[in-house]
Amino acid sequence: MKIALITDAWQPQVNGVVTTLVELVREIEHAGHQVDVIHPGLFTTKPCPGYDGIDLAVRPKKQMREMLDALGFQAIHIATEGPLGWAARGYCLKQGLSFTTAFHTKFPEILNAALKVPLSWGYALFRHFHKPSSGVMVPTQGVLLMLEKRGFTNLRRWTHGVDLSLFAFRETCGSHPALDTLVRPLSLFVGRVSYEKNIEAFLQLDVPGSKIVCGVGPLEITLKSRYPLVRWLGVLPRDELARVYAAADVFVMPSKSETFGLVMLEAMATGTPVAAYPVDGPLEVLGSEEQNFHGGALNDDLHKAWHRAVIVPRNEARSRSECFSWAHASQSFLVHLVPARNEFKKDVM
Repeated sequence: MKIALITDAWQPQVNGVVTTLVELVREIEHAGHQVDVIHPGLFTTKPCPGYDGIDLAVRPKKQMREMLDALGFQAIHIATEGPLGWAARGYCLKQGLSFTTAFHTKFPEILNAALKVPLSWGYALFRHFHKPSSGVMVPTQGVLLMLEKRGFTNLRRWTHGVDLSLFAFRETCGSHPALDTLVRPLSLFVGRVSYEKNIEAFLQLDVPGSKIVCGVGPLEITLKSRYPLVRWLGVLPRDELARVYAAADVFVMPSKSETFGLVMLEAMATGTPVAAYPVDGPLEVLGSEEQNFHGGALNDDLHKAWHRAVIVPRNEARSRSECFSWAHASQSFLVHLVPARNEFKKDVM
């Protein structure tokens, strides 16, 4: 099958959406399918206002049309709601093509936190974007139910995975040159240093040991000056990041708007348990209270979650991560695709 994948999030950006899409493409191509990725690097771009490290395509409509006309795809998936996503959506509607979309990020919450845009406005715009989609892929049951309540239709569950080889299990905490002099226990956060991550809930946490942050973002300079005792590591290569995960005693996810939280799975794969709030992403990754929160602890009080998670056996965290694979995620993705044109129906199905 020939698949056109349109995304505003792609390398060299560093975030969970990029990781998800890169791993997805790798698995799909390994299964024998062809994926043509249309991403910002193929266009003239400009930085996203207030969000360093994210470049957006400038006036991509004409170039998008030319690219899609030349591809000869059998299925089309629009992964993001940025300029490229809107351009591809317009192309499909004009050509009478069926397509699928995905809801990766709660951008209405980001817009609300950063610019005070009312949530109702943000979700109205996104509901309009996804309305003509033949299948809106969402990462958790909680997000699916939330979107249903907000009037979204054609929703499909599509969970994610983790590279269990790259993020190798360590029975005991590993070492890393940048961390070996820090007082344990080591509490780690990995992700964008931005509005929606609620990172100050982690930085203000009154727990023993040392705190570590891996990531960059619009709040980085302000928070570095406000919390000088925190070890700030910036963005690391994936193999080095795996060593940092393995060196930590506990991974803290302070975000309350996470749709999935791939970084939690990566930490757990190395054996590092997770402390988080009981919201959509963590509930999917760690399981419900009835399932005893495999691989960490969830609590409305992050302090309590930390104290419970730090004593979770590392093998339990690893075991829970093994429930998620990119092979399974890619198969689920392929099942949700639809033929762009009726003549491709047999090939796609």
